[in-house]
Amino acid sequence: MSEQNVMGQLRAIRHVALDMDGTIYMGDHLFPFTLPFLNRLKQLGVTYSFLTNNPSKSLDDYLLKLQRMGIHATEEEMYTTTVATIDYIRAHYPSAQRLFLLGTPSMVSQFEKAGFTSTADDADDVPDVIVAAFDMTLVYSRLCRAAWWIKQGIPYIATNPDKVCPTNQPTVLVDCGSICKCLEHATGRCPDITLGKPDPNMLLGILQRMQLRPNQIAMVGDRIYTDIKMAQRAAAFGVLVLSGETTLEVAKSAPEPPDLICRDIEELGNLLVEANKHSFI
Repeated sequence: MSEQNVMGQLRAIRHVALDMDGTIYMGDHLFPFTLPFLNRLKQLGVTYSFLTNNPSKSLDDYLLKLQRMGIHATEEEMYTTTVATIDYIRAHYPSAQRLFLLGTPSMVSQFEKAGFTSTADDADDVPDVIVAAFDMTLVYSRLCRAAWWIKQGIPYIATNPDKVCPTNQPTVLVDCGSICKCLEHATGRCPDITLGKPDPNMLLGILQRMQLRPNQIAMVGDRIYTDIKMAQRAAAFGVLVLSGETTLEVAKSAPEPPDLICRDIEELGNLLVEANKHSFI
């Protein structure tokens, strides 16, 4: 895509959907350019929201984390895969109340707040639906119980496809996609549906709520196989930042490249300011 075309597309942007880990922060470290970038968006009259495939925290916990970093956000500006999963279960399994949840206590609290019951690691406590998520508190016996219920044919949902979670620590954080691969190897069964990015529903929900056209929203994130693929599926403008998981070499070799590659959101902010300067000439 030519520079002129990119600038033209950036001028059309009215909302920026931001991935979180690897894009605005890494782990518990807020990138120094994040707050100036958000202020720039406000100055340009561009709204924003935060999207994450990480279901390990409840909405309240995410909002508190952002607040501690100096970002004051509302529930309406937060979209998590826990919320997407709750909405999906309500729409497709309206009578379901009892869930076997492979997830953190914080995530479980979000489901319970929504009116669901978390079933125990007990062969007599039969769930209506199994939900596998990014579970940093994973207990082996619960993994085995999940495999058992999956083998019994109970509806099985994965919150997100991510293989690993970004971190600035010397470790690998095994994410939901890898947990589901373990369960697939043990049971021969994949999730009935995998929600979260790249599923376009979170972006489509923003479009509907904000009454925007797809070309007026930019999806910004650090992963091609989730953030950028979701942008492509929603016909939105996909911006890959290199502040997280993806390297420039990987980005350039992608079969379906992003609309724009930036070092980080600071560079994207500079481009948005430049594009909007041109709109007044």
